[in-house]
Amino acid sequence: MNTRRMLVGVVVALAAAGGGVLANHWLNRGTDVAYASQADAQSGSQSDTRANPVQQLWSAPVTNLDGKPQSLSLLKGHPIVVNFWASWCGPCVEEMPALSQIQREYAKKGIQFVGLGVDSEQNIQTFLQRVKVAYPIYVTGFGGADLARAFGNNAGGLPFTVVIDAKGNIRSTKLGQIDPAALRRTLDTL
Repeated sequence: MNTRRMLVGVVVALAAAGGGVLANHWLNRGTDVAYASQADAQSGSQSDTRANPVQQLWSAPVTNLDGKPQSLSLLKGHPIVVNFWASWCGPCVEEMPALSQIQREYAKKGIQFVGLGVDSEQNIQTFLQRVKVAYPIYVTGFGGADLARAFGNNAGGLPFTVVIDAKGNIRSTKLGQIDPAALRRTLDTL
């Protein structure tokens, strides 16, 4: 009993100290974060975009690396992998080569990866001068954290990856670094 209390105390301390991603990873044992009401959120009959994270994604204010507004709604009707990341996030940076490789493998199947930088335009531009990525990157600023929360990332941690099928259904969400084999299995079902 004392060990359990001590572990809970450590998890609470980590979360309080900004270690929400680590604490959430420990609590979930690296499993996918479940989206609590996928069936409700995926219902096409809802007009309130706050209730439907996929609709929020299509209308999210994003810019390209030149600061020009872009629309993610162009991706409607296609299977997509959305990766929320930041240049200052070590695990985000570590998984980018794997995401790029998987994008190259699945591009011929019509699956598009998109990186949403929860960061400043300048930080992202500087980062991408050093690290090449095989998929488009858009800037969401810190508003991207709210969008990630809409998909069930209540911890607010990064990286956070969402797989959406061509019909707009959320197929999986993952807080923390991706498992390339698990992501490929999910993509193979699309």
